[in-house]
Amino acid sequence: MDMNRKIEELKLVPVVVLQDEKDAVPVAKALIAGGLPVAEVTFRTAAAEASIRAISEACPQMLVGAGTVTNLEQAKKAVEAGAKFLVTPGFSRTVTAYAVEHEIPIFPGVCTATEIMMAMEFDLPVVKFFPASQYGGLNTIKALAGPCPSLRFMATGGVNAGNVR
Repeated sequence: MDMNRKIEELKLVPVVVLQDEKDAVPVAKALIAGGLPVAEVTFRTAAAEASIRAISEACPQMLVGAGTVTNLEQAKKAVEAGAKFLVTPGFSRTVTAYAVEHEIPIFPGVCTATEIMMAMEFDLPVVKFFPASQYGGLNTIKALAGPCPSLRFMATGGVNAGNVR
């Protein structure tokens, strides 16, 4: 099954910020036990690379990706550590080109029609709409999706139990 379909079936991708790599495997095991075998481990901390490696090695059934990837060096480290997908907060041609060239699923962050068109140049099937709540949420996604009906949007940023539907 392809990555995009699997993530769509799971409905949610928990964004995990780990300060210490020793917490990575317990968090992954808890997500798996809860029926959500997917996580986006953010590169907001120094523990990200080691955490991705630990999860990849200890929990092969876990779909672990790297989030908040802001440059090519982070992308390469994430993939070498075992990340199965990349998520960026904004659109980076360099990171996107690397991911596409190496057949790594990538969900680049977008919030404007221009960024969406840049992502479409790479024939990406899914983009991350970020920050969703600050940029109008579902109404904005609907408006931006109109001209590109085949593109899917993963909303993140301000998504919570009250607005997840």
